[in-house]
Amino acid sequence: MRQSSSAAGVLALLQEPDPVFKQHALDVLIPLVPQFWAEISDHISLIEALHENEKLPKKARDSAALLASKVYYFLAVYDEALSFALGAGPAFEAEARAHGSEEYAETVLSKAIDKYIEVRAEEQQSGKSTKVDPRLQTLIENIFTRCIEEREYKQAIGIALESRRLDVIARIYEQTKDTSLLSYAMEGVLDTGFSLLYRDQVLSFLFPLFPQPVTGDISPHVHSLTRLLVTLSNPSLTVTFLTSLVPKEKLLAYQFAFDLVEGGSQDFLESVRSDLPEGDTNTKEIYDKLRSILTGQESVKLYLQFLKRNNHADLVILRNTKDVLEPRSSIYHTALTLQNAFMHSGTTSDIFLHENLDWLGLASNWSKFSATAGLGVIHKGYFEQGMTIVGPYLPQSGGESNIPGAAYSEGGALYALGLINAGCGGQVISYLRDTLKSAQGEVVQHGAALGLGVAAMGSKSADAFEDLKNTLFMDSAVAGEACGYAMGLIMLGTAATESVREMLVYARETQHEKIIRGLAVGVAFIFYGRQEEADQTIKVLLAEKDPILRYGGVYTLALAYSGTANNDAVRQLLHIAVSDTSDDVRRAAVTSLAFLLFKNPSQVPRIVQLLSESYNPHDAVEILEPMTKDSVDFVRQGAFIALGMILVQQSEASSPSLASTRALYHKVVSDKHEDPMARFGAALGQGFIDAGGRNVTISLQSRAGSRNTNAIVGMVMFCQFWYWYPLAHCACLAFDPTGIIGLNADLKAPKFEYVSNARPSLFAYPASTKPPKKEAVHKVATAVLSTTAKVKAREKKKAASDENAMETDDKPEGKKESEGDVEMKDDEPAGDISPINGSISNLAEDGKTSVKATKKAEPSSEMLPNLSRVTPTQLAYITFPPEGRFQPVRAVSAKPLPPSRGAKATSPASAGLVSEKYAGGGCILILSDRRPEEEAEFIDFAPPPAAPAPEAAAPAASAPASSATPVGPHIALDESSPEAGPPEPFEYPFEDDS
Repeated sequence: MRQSSSAAGVLALLQEPDPVFKQHALDVLIPLVPQFWAEISDHISLIEALHENEKLPKKARDSAALLASKVYYFLAVYDEALSFALGAGPAFEAEARAHGSEEYAETVLSKAIDKYIEVRAEEQQSGKSTKVDPRLQTLIENIFTRCIEEREYKQAIGIALESRRLDVIARIYEQTKDTSLLSYAMEGVLDTGFSLLYRDQVLSFLFPLFPQPVTGDISPHVHSLTRLLVTLSNPSLTVTFLTSLVPKEKLLAYQFAFDLVEGGSQDFLESVRSDLPEGDTNTKEIYDKLRSILTGQESVKLYLQFLKRNNHADLVILRNTKDVLEPRSSIYHTALTLQNAFMHSGTTSDIFLHENLDWLGLASNWSKFSATAGLGVIHKGYFEQGMTIVGPYLPQSGGESNIPGAAYSEGGALYALGLINAGCGGQVISYLRDTLKSAQGEVVQHGAALGLGVAAMGSKSADAFEDLKNTLFMDSAVAGEACGYAMGLIMLGTAATESVREMLVYARETQHEKIIRGLAVGVAFIFYGRQEEADQTIKVLLAEKDPILRYGGVYTLALAYSGTANNDAVRQLLHIAVSDTSDDVRRAAVTSLAFLLFKNPSQVPRIVQLLSESYNPHDAVEILEPMTKDSVDFVRQGAFIALGMILVQQSEASSPSLASTRALYHKVVSDKHEDPMARFGAALGQGFIDAGGRNVTISLQSRAGSRNTNAIVGMVMFCQFWYWYPLAHCACLAFDPTGIIGLNADLKAPKFEYVSNARPSLFAYPASTKPPKKEAVHKVATAVLSTTAKVKAREKKKAASDENAMETDDKPEGKKESEGDVEMKDDEPAGDISPINGSISNLAEDGKTSVKATKKAEPSSEMLPNLSRVTPTQLAYITFPPEGRFQPVRAVSAKPLPPSRGAKATSPASAGLVSEKYAGGGCILILSDRRPEEEAEFIDFAPPPAAPAPEAAAPAASAPASSATPVGPHIALDESSPEAGPPEPFEYPFEDDS
């Protein structure tokens, strides 16, 4: 067929009066549009007139509409293209199936879906019924039908969510009975930018569609139900659900209670507890246990036991850091305080502090405040002994102490008390309130306010808010800043309009920058998770002249939309990051991107690379490594801290950069010529990389996939350490223990084992750092000149011949040595001499042994006992042997491995050590006992006896940390406190130095 050079001839046929010629012209022109659309567009008015001409047959009018639609498509006037495509009816449907029209059809259909979504959204917002074009309605219904027929269910659910067509989701579930599709719909509405009102409407619609869960892996939607209940935070719905489980599935009810504690706020959990029925004779015990679990204290006690038993903190690293940092420098003292606190967070192990009382005594003023508050990080969760642990430093009943410097340890102790009771404030809240009201000094008020804010976080206590407000109005810069943060923490996520108004009015009136910053961040906490409800306040704050209030506006935006990856919010933050006149505001905008995108970590490098000097980075480490060599000290500081957070719980097998990063930390901390800010950052990085005895991770989402409120709050507070170092302690709120803790129906921990289907080295603890060897003093060999050696050799030979000796030289080489130059040699024997028995070790043999050991094939799996560490990535590889006595009542991981990838993990790539979407690591699991008639062994949670500090200080000490129950003299932080007594006699294990 000859190729046409113009469509003029065919276009002329459109002027013919005979409809047959017109129909023929239209049929010929439609496939010619891609080539001659510019020429045809000159006659678009004629084509439109043909479509509107009712005298023509319907087929001709539909063809004219299709022709006009395709012309407008090429002109990029998509609204008109859609309008005429709808008018084309069957002609458009036929064209959509034709070869070569795929792009045109896809574009028009996308435009149709967007138009339908827009109309439906306006209808819901206005509350009035809007008339949808019936042709558009028909087209959308056809799309839904085709998606369902072709089993493209997720595509249909996505369109249904956007267009507010929940009936389609119900229709799909009725047809498939696939709960994973309901979970997909739930994640879709939670992780995208839908309004709170519509989000709650969808979740309330989905909840009754989920079938009643039952024990075992046949109910994979348990994690989804947990996330749904936490997000809705509806006490009546939650109580009804738990009550329905009690008669037949009490173990599952216990599991849901533990899972709800992970993500639920204090006031929500308290409402559920109070609304639970008392139960009858058969169920009373079950409801009592549920109430006990929902206090949150059971979870805290279990994780405390896990951290104490598995403490792998490396004291050698701490000792090295202590030896190289000048203790009289406030910044270095604080750096080591924080490093020790983070490394031992939740372990209750204060061995390092007992070992270094002299160093501790050098703390002064705010360093003393930080050091005392560090006890709260170390003993976090030990609420039962909280008052006893920090008791010696708390203000006495007679009021504040008059001893110089005592106010700092008293304020730090109050702050520590709040950290110990974070998430389970209880009776401590009233004590902190009373202390805040009676305190006169601003340092003690500062500590009491911070402790009250952390302990009562999310409690919505109006009385506590009023107490803090009264202290704020005293206009003390130090106390007022803490009050600002604490007021926001107590009213966390309430969007309380009156509270925000009062805080902003005072922020504009005061002259203290510290108070303004505390109030600005406090306002951000109040709008946590409130999305569009915060928009007006965000707009007001970002328009302020004061950069500190704009700084608060940035954090308000970040917290209101945290975890949603809302496009408008990300766009706004990126604009602020490059346009605001204040460095602090721009930095806050970049930091805040993490709070929006933490559920989509793979997006972060792509967005942040626009603001960094790295090009085409694949992960965060590649972005940060160049920054560790930056010329600006605080850039290096931030890079060191961030690397510690990223590499937490990584092994050398899973992350090749781990060893080099540890070496870099040691080098920077030890370099006296390095800037203090960079050394401070490296010390904190060492604390983060080994946080919680190497048994915690930092995760901003819970294991069920909902927001981890404690972690988000902790990280926001930690980010403020830039202005005030004591706020860095709040990072411990983000430390999430990663141990599988199995409990039976009596909430006791039985002894059992489960399988990790991965090479042990992939998820192993890093090797302990070897202490630096003390070089033995060797006798220096005497230098002997070659001429002198020759003379002595000749004399020796002559003397031997004169005496007619029967013996000759021992070695034939001796003759050579006598004739040539003699090398200078040591008198020491070859090999290493043991300091214990003086024997010489054969290094060559040791080397051979180590080579043989490495050749041994590593097993592809391992058995782990109850209360073992399980990292976030490892969780997907955990299975329970089917023949095992104890089985979990729900799936271990919310996102198990797909079958196609196999059950074994033998390499970092197969272990999923990339930016994948996962929540925290191990968790509390309720277990069903398949052989209840057999007697079971249980793990004893009684605190082990405290070991003497010097013994525990030995380099090889890797045993579980000692109990936190106070024994012996308390740690002295005041100059007036009694000195520690001499240590008991002990024998030093020299063999461990080798």
